[in-house]
Amino acid sequence: MSLDLPPVDEARLAAEWEADKSVLANLAANGDVARIARPVDVSFKGSEKDFKRVLTIASQFGFIELDREEDEDGDLFLFLECVQPVDEQSIRALTKKCLQIEILCGVEYDGWGCEVRSGQVH
Repeated sequence: MSLDLPPVDEARLAAEWEADKSVLANLAANGDVARIARPVDVSFKGSEKDFKRVLTIASQFGFIELDREEDEDGDLFLFLECVQPVDEQSIRALTKKCLQIEILCGVEYDGWGCEVRSGQVH
């Protein structure tokens, strides 16, 4: 299945990048080596029905489902994972892809996270 990915609002992408830079700075301050590929999780807020479509689309980009949770307000969250480096270029591409999934599926992208990786690049 081939997808026509929608354009992403540049202002939204810029706002997400501001948040991403903060996460990357925190990782770097803790000794992270950004070019080391590692599991990176992303989350989306939505409904079970929307999550089925998210999984169909996201799996084409190498994402796997990690978990689903309901917060104290009753909002549902889907957590996905992919393996990649967390350098600037890779995170910009990840965020854009997640915003495109958001548009296609009617969910709300809720950000990404990962553990610090230091040491040798394999």
